[in-house]
Amino acid sequence: MADGTPQILPASLISRRHASFSRTAFASGAAHHRQPAPARHVLLRLGSVPTIVVSSASLAEAVLRTQDHVFCSRPQQHTACGTLYRCRDIAFSPYGERWRQSRRIAVVHLLSAKRVDSFRTLREEEVARFVGRIRTASGAQENGGERRGVNVTELILSLTNTVISRAAFGNKLGGVEPGMLRDMMGEISDLLGTIAVSDVFPRLRWVDWATGLDARVKRAAAKLDNILEKAVQEHERSKGDDDGEAGDLLDDLLSIVKDGDQGFKLDRTDVKAIISDMFLAGTDTTSKTIEWTMAELVKNPSEMEKVQQEVRRVVGARAGVMEEDVEKMSLLKAAMKEALRLHATVPLLVPHESIKDTWLHGYYIPAKTRVIVNAWAIGRDGKTWEHAEEFRPERFMRENIDYGGRDTRFIPFGAGRRGCPGVAFATRLAELTLANMMYHFDWELPDGQDPESFEIIESNGISPGLKSALILTTTKPL
Repeated sequence: MADGTPQILPASLISRRHASFSRTAFASGAAHHRQPAPARHVLLRLGSVPTIVVSSASLAEAVLRTQDHVFCSRPQQHTACGTLYRCRDIAFSPYGERWRQSRRIAVVHLLSAKRVDSFRTLREEEVARFVGRIRTASGAQENGGERRGVNVTELILSLTNTVISRAAFGNKLGGVEPGMLRDMMGEISDLLGTIAVSDVFPRLRWVDWATGLDARVKRAAAKLDNILEKAVQEHERSKGDDDGEAGDLLDDLLSIVKDGDQGFKLDRTDVKAIISDMFLAGTDTTSKTIEWTMAELVKNPSEMEKVQQEVRRVVGARAGVMEEDVEKMSLLKAAMKEALRLHATVPLLVPHESIKDTWLHGYYIPAKTRVIVNAWAIGRDGKTWEHAEEFRPERFMRENIDYGGRDTRFIPFGAGRRGCPGVAFATRLAELTLANMMYHFDWELPDGQDPESFEIIESNGISPGLKSALILTTTKPL
């Protein structure tokens, strides 16, 4: 509003708007984030739930950093609690001792710099196989043969699924095919992007039953637990066997349960909840990061050419890109950041919730207020980014902005104590994959399509990708 007061929407309008919030956020976000700053800080009452929508870096700074200790919890959402072991995972767990313990395990044991380094050979092996699959799919190994379109989206998803499967489970999935787990996690991701009426109107819990949402949640939870229980049993049976793989993340968690002497108290359910987080976040967000970066590079061929020149200059005539090479590729890193600025892998960050009453920018905020951070709008805010709607990787060459959320203009992985602990794992794989794609192949849109006519349209869901699969052709493979 003109006087700076947050907008209070009528309850009838709020309920309608909330019912389609996740589906319309991206379509309405472009207009929303260009409004004057006060109008971009919206206080709603979604049913019986007071809710703040944060769409500017300044308010994100207040919520995610200055008052991080207040807005550090999570609302107990029906689909998350129903599928992820009553929210005993890390991402959706409410703030408390259980969450602190689980996050510490992730940071110290599962996703530390040393542990991420230990999977280097795994990443390089799987990316090399990925390059081979691109050659086969494109017909690039057939000299002079007709070039075929490559479903880049599918190949990237298969790569990230395989890497996360091997890191999390090794070769011990209890007879379950990795593709089954990938499909299962895709189903859960869709559910997490679905709004339950009971989250907004607790007294209307029956509506979720009537619409079939309860049944979908129960089926997904049962299938996930069946898969993870088989993996746990296989790890317990094969403990001590040498299967050619280094110890995996599930081995690490089971060792903590068995030892019980490191200050951690985990049970079997905690193990399955934490490992489901690793797989859900690792597969989906990493694949979307690679996909969005490739889409923007293909749409902006002059920028792609600059990145390719850098990659090929660094690598020279060697057979492929190694991880140490990537550290010298500042423009490639900048291009990936720029893609994430425009296309945050989780555009509406996992909701926060205040644990006590507080004041925010002069307004009283009661405890249990839900906070939705619109990372998509913040990344495209013309007040804080020049040429905000344009893909300009050089901006990240001029400014030293990392993924840690210290600069809240750029928060694709969140910020503060609820920021994603798996950033290093995800970005290492994404950068290595992109570098190899830029090194081994030149890329074009199929059928001679003009890049300027290529529309980048986002799908629905908690972690949207392209609405249609990214199909490209390769030329002049090295």
